[in-house]
Amino acid sequence: MNATKKYVAEGLGTFALVLFGCGAATIAGISSTGPSGIGLLGIAFAFGLAVVAMAYTIGPISGCHINPAISIAMRAAGKLSTKDLVGYVIAQCIGGIAAAGVLYVLLKGSSGFVMPEWGLGSNGWGEGYLGEYSMQAAFIAEFVFTFLFLMVIFGTTAKNAAPQMAGLAIGITLVLIHLVVIPITGTSVNPARSLGPALFAGGMALQQLWLFFVAPIAGGLFAALVRKVFLED
Repeated sequence: MNATKKYVAEGLGTFALVLFGCGAATIAGISSTGPSGIGLLGIAFAFGLAVVAMAYTIGPISGCHINPAISIAMRAAGKLSTKDLVGYVIAQCIGGIAAAGVLYVLLKGSSGFVMPEWGLGSNGWGEGYLGEYSMQAAFIAEFVFTFLFLMVIFGTTAKNAAPQMAGLAIGITLVLIHLVVIPITGTSVNPARSLGPALFAGGMALQQLWLFFVAPIAGGLFAALVRKVFLED
């Protein structure tokens, strides 16, 4: 597949994930103090179903990573070239930022809109954010659940797996992750998903952004190591 097509696919897929997921959270379902509207379950399904839709839309083109933590883990596992890693991550970040920009424009169309702390579905932790969990809890949650997410991805895309079911299994896993982690961090497990909203929201979202790069990437790399040492095909 042409490299440019793969990068465009990754950017489009990440754009859709962030716009569907964060859009559901901010327009239909959650505030900085807790769920409302469609609620936690609805938001979890918005993120998960977005992955399912994109898996079957761009999966044949790029593999549908739409997440720098996944791409970095795939590179560590020898399933992605360094050139494609760079292209994928840049495209994913651009897609996430573009989606947050569209969401910001939509929200500004609402009468009296003022950007709240941790706005646009930004990830965070601590006083004033959802369940007010500690930084340690936030880091552990993002690390552990990204690790589990990558283990599912490695397993469902292995040579002896059923490729037709991979997108569904990965999307359902993301739903489950959100059901647990939303009250803790708003659920990232994806640096590109965190980047776009934080850039527009600023404030605490931008200050805390580092954790949503470090923890998911570390969790993904650990999954690549475990898969290689203990569960390789």
